[in-house]
Amino acid sequence: MSDNSLRIRTSATVANVTCGFDSLGYAISGLYDTILIKSKNSSGINITINGLNAKGIPSNPKQNTAGMSVISLLNKLGINQGFDLHIEKGIPNGGGLGSSAASAAAAIFGVNNLLGNPLDLNDLLIHGIEGEKVVSGDAHADNIAPALFGGITLISGRNKLDVIELPIPSNLYSTVILPDLVVNTMEARKILPNQIPLNDAIYQARNLATFIHALHISDFDLLGSCMEDLFAEPIRSNLIPNYNEIYKISMNEGAIGFGISGSGPATFALCSSEEIALRVGSSMSKFLINNGIECLTFTSPINKNSTVILD
Repeated sequence: MSDNSLRIRTSATVANVTCGFDSLGYAISGLYDTILIKSKNSSGINITINGLNAKGIPSNPKQNTAGMSVISLLNKLGINQGFDLHIEKGIPNGGGLGSSAASAAAAIFGVNNLLGNPLDLNDLLIHGIEGEKVVSGDAHADNIAPALFGGITLISGRNKLDVIELPIPSNLYSTVILPDLVVNTMEARKILPNQIPLNDAIYQARNLATFIHALHISDFDLLGSCMEDLFAEPIRSNLIPNYNEIYKISMNEGAIGFGISGSGPATFALCSSEEIALRVGSSMSKFLINNGIECLTFTSPINKNSTVILD
């Protein structure tokens, strides 16, 4: 590419990871959004979109996660530079795999690079969140963080968010099942309760702390013991056909833990080897297909390099 253009690829992500609602996320391989970014002589952001569900994605930059993220970044820097963004969607919208975050991450990562990298990844995170608000109506960072940083990430802080990159145990694999369904992210957040019983909040906090410790000591048994969600899963699982059945299948086939990816309908299983991960994915997908639900399966190690410059 020339000095005024870049092509950026960013992977899909799994958010919440059962016990880390709006706090945990990780990047996978096999599903990507790609953006060609070109600087132009005039101001303003122009967006064109191809690929999966492209017709349903707004090209108005203020209604598009990638466009709004870039607008936020340029406003922060006080720069009137214009850009053309051509988005190739490879991650289905409404699947729970961070489709909007991938586009936003690719856009701000590429624009920042073309501007000489004035911001670090933690600064870019803030602008990615502004883009995510377009879809979810809320400032959650559990998809945009792993999309930008790769690996497994923990969101820290309240008024100022920071990203903590967590260790990835060797042989940790992810299997994601994406049924041919759509769940609207904003609607899936609206159905969640505004208050959580104190005992549930305490238990969830213990689970999250244990999960992080288990990653640090590479203890898969301990990791599995805390992969339970008391906040969103009891409600959102009702949006996913055969959820209880595929949960049981994944665990019977040897998964470490199982849960909903983001707001769904995608589900994920963490596994202690590629062999187990492939077996889990095969068994879950066969069950869904036999019950009339088409689905896609993606098995990979945790993706340490989510956002990359292609050329």
